Amino acid sequence: MQDVGEQFAIRVHDLVVGFRRHVVIDHLKLDVRRGEILGLVGASGGGKSVLMRTIIGLIPRQEGEIEVMGAPIGNHDRATRSAAGRWGILFQQGALFSSLTVRQNIQFPLRENLVLSDALMDEIATAKLEMVGLKPEDGDKFPSELSGGMTKRVALARALALDPAIVFLDEPTSGLDPIAAGDFDALIKTLQKTLGLTVFMVTHDLASLNTVCDRVAALADGKIVAIGPMRELLQSGHPWVRAYFHGKRSQMLQPKAS
Repeated sequence: MQDVGEQFAIRVHDLVVGFRRHVVIDHLKLDVRRGEILGLVGASGGGKSVLMRTIIGLIPRQEGEIEVMGAPIGNHDRATRSAAGRWGILFQQGALFSSLTVRQNIQFPLRENLVLSDALMDEIATAKLEMVGLKPEDGDKFPSELSGGMTKRVALARALALDPAIVFLDEPTSGLDPIAAGDFDALIKTLQKTLGLTVFMVTHDLASLNTVCDRVAALADGKIVAIGPMRELLQSGHPWVRAYFHGKRSQMLQPKAS
């Protein structure tokens, strides 16, 4: 029988996060299985990004336990810094360094965490560019020269620089047109299958949730109120979940074939 710690990439138990007197995450429990794409949905300002940033140690928690790949994560402690090499992060809008070239942006995690020759870092950056569907010559461009879709791909290449086991994506298709968003979704699915990644994706994109995610978790009132494949969430009786998935803008949404 597989050990419980080997089944899950992320385990969150009884998590409480707040700012002054305002509680954002209220005794939340969430398990993310290894090798799955989990989509996290919730109302704007409802705590989706706060949850993600707490898991990776950017926001301190008040109560609760977090494990990533079987290792406990604390508040800005040595264990968290050590575990950071096992995940990559794509922040909203890409968050590229404007003064660095694309190649230098991808190499940034390498310079911060490893001691490598410039030649080897160039090889790695080129490999990551090709992995996300960009050309080696794109490495010489600056972020201001990139389209929205290219910016997201470069940010993803940087997130993959250290060959992480987990990738966190914060609104990865935000700001992209439907075609670019669909292409990016397909890229995520391909990379997840090819590399065996666990993907934790914060999104409000209904198409992404339906076509890419193995499971979807709904965050409301500081808790996970529903979790499962899309077909199960469509049948949820929770008021917020029903409003989200059966509103006017979700009429085109159909369950993904199993």
